[in-house]
Amino acid sequence: MRRIDLNCDCGEGYGPYKLGDDAALLEIATSINVACGFHAGDPDIMTATFQAAKDRGIAIGAHPGFPDLWGFGRRRLPFTLAAIERLVAYQIGAAQALCRYAGGRLSHVKPHGALSNMAAEDSAIAAAIARAVKVTAPELAFLAPVRSTLEQAGIEHGLNVAREIYADRAYTEDGLLADRALPGAVLHDPQEAAERVLAMVIEGAIITASGKRLRAAIDSVCVHGDTPDAVAFARAVRSRLEAAGIALMPFARM
Repeated sequence: MRRIDLNCDCGEGYGPYKLGDDAALLEIATSINVACGFHAGDPDIMTATFQAAKDRGIAIGAHPGFPDLWGFGRRRLPFTLAAIERLVAYQIGAAQALCRYAGGRLSHVKPHGALSNMAAEDSAIAAAIARAVKVTAPELAFLAPVRSTLEQAGIEHGLNVAREIYADRAYTEDGLLADRALPGAVLHDPQEAAERVLAMVIEGAIITASGKRLRAAIDSVCVHGDTPDAVAFARAVRSRLEAAGIALMPFARM
């Protein structure tokens, strides 16, 4: 039976502020990526999210990003490569400690937002992130956008790389995520997105905005957790995949 993972970003509130319906997403996802306190999250939210995921048997990942609470980690910040390496290592350490504190264990690392987007285009940034993972937690899987320099950097550094596509984002003709500022970059119809995800998984290819197919090995499908329709997207994607006979399970356990 064909198998695929469904990962969602969670734990992206801060203090008393909540963002996303984590409780609902935890009933749908097979893996989650938890904000580590830089673009969102704090020790209390991280611990509670780790505990909830552990109780449901969901794979838990660290989701390091830029130190950018104001911009939710989606602004491209001019950090040096050495600083990027350290800030990723710092966040992985925090996630490992609090996940252990909650009685769970990390399974993977997935870069967030602008940090991930920059690394998907820049091999030096991608290598800095991969080095941070290799030094601090080489046993963890490295979840990277398919066909990106992040994927390649993970492979070159000997990491266990898993490749993801996005359910709620459009792709450019070269296989990168379309900039959020562009019309049509963010998808809004859950059923349409679910059909596109199914086609990509079955065909083993990214489908670009023009309909072109770019061959890709796909291990996981991501639904962003901070959008108003995140739960509807996650539910539609899971339902459509299962209806097609595709089993959902954490990529870390495949």
